[in-house]
Amino acid sequence: MTRDIININDFIILVEEANSDKVITDSCWFDEPVIAVAFYGSGNVELAMKYDGKQKDYLHTKGLALSFFADETVEAAHTVSPDKPLECIVIATSPRNLEKLPNAEGELFSELLEQLVNPSDHYVEGPRFFMTPEMQSIVDQIFHNQYQGKTKMMFFRSQITALLSHFFGQLAMMQTDTMKTSEREKLEAAKEILSNNLDNPPSLSELSLQIGLNSFKLKKNFKQAFGVPVFKYLQNERLKKAHELLRRQEATVQEAAWHVGYDSLSSFSNAFSKKFGFRPSEIRQ
Repeated sequence: MTRDIININDFIILVEEANSDKVITDSCWFDEPVIAVAFYGSGNVELAMKYDGKQKDYLHTKGLALSFFADETVEAAHTVSPDKPLECIVIATSPRNLEKLPNAEGELFSELLEQLVNPSDHYVEGPRFFMTPEMQSIVDQIFHNQYQGKTKMMFFRSQITALLSHFFGQLAMMQTDTMKTSEREKLEAAKEILSNNLDNPPSLSELSLQIGLNSFKLKKNFKQAFGVPVFKYLQNERLKKAHELLRRQEATVQEAAWHVGYDSLSSFSNAFSKKFGFRPSEIRQ
């Protein structure tokens, strides 16, 4: 388990990463009341927010952006297991610091997260959604960068600012979004099905049947909700999974290609190079 705490202006940045060969629970508390946004990378760990005899559970956290208010009594407990490692970035600030935040962030918190600025309980959940590809890319870069010392801090500052900007931008768009909640839930289900079947994904018509949404609406609304077409999302998830397998040295290049559904090694290598800027064989050197 690694936990880095970084202070940037009046924000506290918590970067947590954990792997385990057995099921473990890691808990943390805040020293004072905070308004925060948590961003989850790969792993799909379980999260439980425990407070005042109550508990709020989150069972599918991979790719989740979750805003919340929590005071000192709230316990945040992550359950980590061999197939569910933890990658979590928390950007938090104290309500008393809102007026001091630079670049009008305090106004954004008050306008878009009013229920967190004026909380009604020890723990209050704000808006949550699955990250756009741009946000996911920033989270991946934060966890997988090779920088050290002052260069790493400079990199973190720029990426955290960009991540928060994307979060508020997406939140503003969601508040003017006319898509029905039931349809958005079906699209989230489609993402989950694709992510769980990278090596043998359903066709567009099969996916439509599974979630109960016709193919036209699936294609149109998926891109509207997540910023990319259905199978561009699938390709991104395949390549991210392959990158993870190679980075952790859990597979050869050929095995990684097969694991995410590529029959052709050359097609896999070309797609990987286009996305990451280097060939898959170079990540293992």
